[in-house]
Amino acid sequence: MFQIGRSTESPIDFVVTDTVSGGAGGEETPVTQSTISRFACRVVCERSPPYTARIYAAGFDTSRNIFLGEKAAKWKNPDGHMDGLTTNGVLVMHPRGGFTEESKPGVESESNVLQDGSLVDLCGATLLWRTADGLFHTPTLKHIEALRQEMNAARPQCPVGLNTLAFPSMQRSRDLTALEDKQPWVYLSCGHVHGYHNWGHRSEREPNALRECPMCRTVGPYVPLWLGSEPAFYVDSGAPTHVFVPCGHVCSEKSAKYWSEIPLPHGTHAFHAACPFCATQLGTTQGCAKLIFQGPID
Repeated sequence: MFQIGRSTESPIDFVVTDTVSGGAGGEETPVTQSTISRFACRVVCERSPPYTARIYAAGFDTSRNIFLGEKAAKWKNPDGHMDGLTTNGVLVMHPRGGFTEESKPGVESESNVLQDGSLVDLCGATLLWRTADGLFHTPTLKHIEALRQEMNAARPQCPVGLNTLAFPSMQRSRDLTALEDKQPWVYLSCGHVHGYHNWGHRSEREPNALRECPMCRTVGPYVPLWLGSEPAFYVDSGAPTHVFVPCGHVCSEKSAKYWSEIPLPHGTHAFHAACPFCATQLGTTQGCAKLIFQGPID
C-alpha cells in the first residue's frame, strides 16, 4: 500500500504539492492555501499477476485507522473496516484504448482499478498513473535525444535571418530561462519557426504577446520552442512536429492532440486542457499547432 498526500509525516510515501500553472525555470510560486488533503489517497497493489492497482480516497494513520478531518463522516463496516467521506475526494479518468497513440480521453466509469494512463486529480495536482508494461513501450530519454539530434542535423533555418537553428540539449530544456542564440522561436498563430528577432511588435508592454509573422503576416504570440523532456507523457514515438499553445513545448502530433483534448480539473470550479510538461493552460480555441520549418538553402 502506498499513501499519497501533502503531509510530510512518515506514513506518507509520496508527498504531493500543488501544481503551479506555467511554473518554469526553477521559479517558486508560493501557494497561499493548499487544497490537497494531507492524506489525499492510497493505492493498493496486488503482489501477484496481474498486479492490479486500486485507488481509494483518504489514507490511514499510524494506528491503521482511516484518517479524515474531525468533521468528516466516518463509519465502521460489518467486516470491521473503516470508511468515510473525504472533503475533496479523488477524481479518476481512465483513457479509452489504453495509453497508446490510439488513446482517447476517458468516459464516465466508476471503477477504482487504475489503468495505464489513468489520471488522478487530488484537487490541486493531477497525477498520471503509468504501469510497468506501459512504460516499457514508452519512448526513452535516449529516443527523445535522438529525435532532437535528428532535427538539428536537418539544419532548420530562420527564413529571415538565414541562420541555422538548433534545439537546446535536454539538460538546458529543463531551464526555460536559458535561451541560446540558435534557439528556435515560433509564431503560434501560424506555426512558422524563426530565430529570435526584435521586430514586428504589436504591444510595447508585452513584446512577445503579439507579433506579426514576416512570412504570412499573421499576428499572434511569439515564443521560444522547448522539446518536452518527460517520456511518460508521450503516447507514441513520433517525431516532434507540434507545439502546445501558448507555452511552446514541442512533442509528437498524437501526444499534442491527446493532451489538448483532455479537460483537467482546475481547482474546484473549472476544467481546462493543460500542457503536461509545465501545466500551462492551453488555448481554448487552439491547444496545439503544427510547426512549419524552413529547410537549409544550400
